[in-house]
Amino acid sequence: MFVRFTEQTLRSAVREYDEGKRRLLEQRDARLRAFHANGWRPVDLQRVTGYSRETIRHALHPEVRQAANASRRKENPGGATPSPADYAGYGNRKPYVVADRLSQLRGPTEGTVTLPHHLDWSGRASYDLDRPARLASMYKAVLNEASTVKDLRDWLDRRKLIDLWPTLWLPPRLRALWESRFPELAARRPAVA
Repeated sequence: MFVRFTEQTLRSAVREYDEGKRRLLEQRDARLRAFHANGWRPVDLQRVTGYSRETIRHALHPEVRQAANASRRKENPGGATPSPADYAGYGNRKPYVVADRLSQLRGPTEGTVTLPHHLDWSGRASYDLDRPARLASMYKAVLNEASTVKDLRDWLDRRKLIDLWPTLWLPPRLRALWESRFPELAARRPAVA
């Protein structure tokens, strides 16, 4: 068989590869969702498959992958691979959700709660809100993993968030997004010596 090594042939090969990869990804994600629907926890899927937490999250919630991909396309409209000088780490690319108003945050403030799997699939998704360390862990999980404002409204409380803010260990970009929208949170940060 004679193959012509033209630009058109190369583009065709890339197109075929991309389409095959997309099809296989959809099949894999559908299988992972089926396992999840039949009782497999995300942490167990991660352990058995060796996939990262983020890969499992994208497989179980395709809308999160679509949002992440759309975000990447906006940052890199030409689709070219960024050079190392332009490289932004995952924390700088991850799409975070910020509430419209702190007054919307009216989540639980006492007792024990269990976060849904899309917010916490660590295997310890139950939180005793009367224990300060567990309360802080829950707020960190919700702030990092929320995919909608509803997640924030359902699980965070305005007063508790303001009280915890200076002590929460958060990615710098996530903290900056919240503090730029809510100066009262920025004011709670301790002064740097």
